[in-house]
Amino acid sequence: MVKKLPEFLKGYFWSVKFSGLDVNRDRDYIIHQILSFGDLSAIRWLFRTYGKKIIKNSFIKKSSKIYRPQTFNWVTKTILDLKNKNLNPNQYVINTPRNIR
Repeated sequence: MVKKLPEFLKGYFWSVKFSGLDVNRDRDYIIHQILSFGDLSAIRWLFRTYGKKIIKNSFIKKSSKIYRPQTFNWVTKTILDLKNKNLNPNQYVINTPRNIR
């Protein structure tokens, strides 16, 4: 059974057909998109839907190189409390030109 995402999340999934996303099948993609681009209501939905353990596991084992440096630090240190985990930022952080601030 396909479980659809709520409409208020549609703006975070601009690169795919939103109506084709499935909460279970596309879990890792959904988790990373919301952690990287979501607002607090989207992050609350994420934690209610998957729980902290699944989100942490997905974040650690299925890295996605879509995070800005500040977002990566916020997610790892504050949202997921992974301060003591030795995660390689090169697996998560997009390369941005140094002259852009």
